[in-house]
Amino acid sequence: MVVADDSVLLREGLVRVLVEAGVDIVGSYPDGQQLLAELPTLRPDLIVLDVRMPPTFRDEGVRAAIRARELLPGVGILLLSQYVEVAYAQELLSSGSGGIGYLLKDRVASLDELKDAVDRIASGGTVLDPEVVAQLVGRRHDPLATLTPRERDVLTWMAEGRTNAAIASGLVIGVGAVEKNVTSIFQKLGLDDSGTDHRRVLAVLAWLQR
Repeated sequence: MVVADDSVLLREGLVRVLVEAGVDIVGSYPDGQQLLAELPTLRPDLIVLDVRMPPTFRDEGVRAAIRARELLPGVGILLLSQYVEVAYAQELLSSGSGGIGYLLKDRVASLDELKDAVDRIASGGTVLDPEVVAQLVGRRHDPLATLTPRERDVLTWMAEGRTNAAIASGLVIGVGAVEKNVTSIFQKLGLDDSGTDHRRVLAVLAWLQR
């Protein structure tokens, strides 16, 4: 894994806690340009980047992430930001491939939570902060308005990359009920259930970005 963040304290702190969690860190960088220059040699399985980095502190992290995917197809991407940047999330997610995460720095509550997100992204999953999901969902009002409150709850958990079993546990309902809601969601949104969690999440997100 490699880490890129312009704040030396945040960058080195992130490296330290990830190493303590058993993650192999092969590089850390203050900006996306330096990361991209060494990426073909390092060939990490996952990249953690801030969204806003030098020189303009606007979208350099997202630009670097998109370019990294071009240089190293399939590399996992985890954006860590202080803000919900919906347009940036949509741009990165528009590729339709898995292994992507967007978490808010202030809402990562524990090292276990961060390590779980890293593991899921490295395995090809999608991990989104609930606030990012809420704003993505909130940008669409038409077909989503046909969903029941329960279906909207299930959709939100799906977009966070949760399995049916995890959704059932979180909502305190049966797995069968979750499956029925998932089927109904895809029918109402005109989407086919691919049968795998991260693909179905990406399908939902692709619809949200139309």
